[in-house]
Amino acid sequence: MKITIIASGSGGNATLFVSRGTRVLVDAGVGPRVLEQCLSAAAAGGADGRLLPDAIVITHAHADHVGVAARYNKKHKIPIYASEATARAAELGDPERVRGFSPREPFAVGALTFSPRPLPHDAAQVALVVDDGARRAALVTDLGEVPPGLLEHVAGCDVVMLESNYDAGLLEAGPYPQHLKRRIRSARGHLSNAQACELLAALPGGTHTVALMHLSEVNNRPELALDAARDALVGRRTRLVAAPPRGPLVLDAAAPPAPPPGAARSPLGPPAPPRQLGLFTGI
Repeated sequence: MKITIIASGSGGNATLFVSRGTRVLVDAGVGPRVLEQCLSAAAAGGADGRLLPDAIVITHAHADHVGVAARYNKKHKIPIYASEATARAAELGDPERVRGFSPREPFAVGALTFSPRPLPHDAAQVALVVDDGARRAALVTDLGEVPPGLLEHVAGCDVVMLESNYDAGLLEAGPYPQHLKRRIRSARGHLSNAQACELLAALPGGTHTVALMHLSEVNNRPELALDAARDALVGRRTRLVAAPPRGPLVLDAAAPPAPPPGAARSPLGPPAPPRQLGLFTGI
């Protein structure tokens, strides 16, 4: 299974999973042109040259995750999978091509099986474990706290993509008004670096790659998130990266060569200049 993180952050979110001829995009926060550019840059078109996905799975109804789903549905005739709550809250296009899933029941799209689990957020949200029969990957973003059972849900995944949205000190000292800071810190907001590290420290063995996701460009820095996560993963032979706001970042769920201890690092250069953005479509 190949995973291409196309975008991860307040400006849009989209991650492509490819295995055995099946191509599924999780979240549609970027348009087809950006998708094509990122996949072309990552050489993720595949042998048949296809760039557009076979289907799209939406995690929740916030604009940075669902923003252009209806366009994909209507223009490109791509089916959209969403929970009932998300389908009610968002415009997804032609209802004939919208397919519901239960937030606690696995469902299949071609060669890929998706196992959702509800997450605490201010919209109905799910974590997803994606399984192609040989490898497993977890995508866990947009949650205010780690709920019971989440650790068991992602245990044994080869790749874990986990939100590490904000640094508590930067958030407190930053430009957001107090009511917005309280919402971000709340149990229905986003995970801090410290909260992400608590989960990573408890993660059972078997995960060879961890990608930190949905980093705030205002309230976080890649080096802060990575330093904290390294401490949580000390002693493990785990590849650690930070997903940029705009990719592509390509991950292979097949185990990579194990790095030497302490070699985990981000492929990113200096962080982009901060942007002032609104709550949950710009955190």
